[in-house]
Amino acid sequence: MNWDWSVIDDFMPRFWDGVLVTLQALGWGTLIAFALGLVWAIAQRSGPVWVRAVVIAITEFIRNTPLLVQLFFLFYVVPEWGPTMSPLTTGVIGLGLHYSTYTSEVYRAGIEGVPAGQWEAATALSLSRRRTWTAVILPQAIRRVVPTLGNYVVAMLKDSPQIYVIGALDMLGEAQAYSQETFTTEALTLVGVAYIVIAYPASLLLRALERRLAR
Repeated sequence: MNWDWSVIDDFMPRFWDGVLVTLQALGWGTLIAFALGLVWAIAQRSGPVWVRAVVIAITEFIRNTPLLVQLFFLFYVVPEWGPTMSPLTTGVIGLGLHYSTYTSEVYRAGIEGVPAGQWEAATALSLSRRRTWTAVILPQAIRRVVPTLGNYVVAMLKDSPQIYVIGALDMLGEAQAYSQETFTTEALTLVGVAYIVIAYPASLLLRALERRLAR
């Protein structure tokens, strides 16, 4: 294949628009996944029996349903019952909700890894439940699971192109649209390289962080 640099020059403005959409989806999706995952984990650990049952049912259902199906459901079905959301908003919610079920398991493992003596010490000091969680348990638990949480951010980045199917023009969406308009493949190749350039260094940083925290 003869590489046509003029195609890349012409595509670059749209590429950067796609990068912005990708970063927005990844950033906001990550915040939702981390925050909601922590809520799921705490609810399973200390909530009433009925709350635990509901949370487990919800997280298992989401975890065992393809992300693509969830995106279609949020974009095409939910508006029948409630407000219509933009493709990007739908993608953010879909990514965040889907990955919150995985981060909840990460948090739960971190919480269960906190020594029982820490819980007993908090009780002996007459700390409230809220104080026990915020000052004793969560700081230790989260420190243990930071590298694993980072792995899910990388995984979310690699799943983010799926938002293209509901009309959110991320990097892949822009490249696909451009390629269909011009009958070229350079844009798709550039986007593939871009994902590697972002994901591989991030993976190396996470490994280094994991080694550092393990000391």
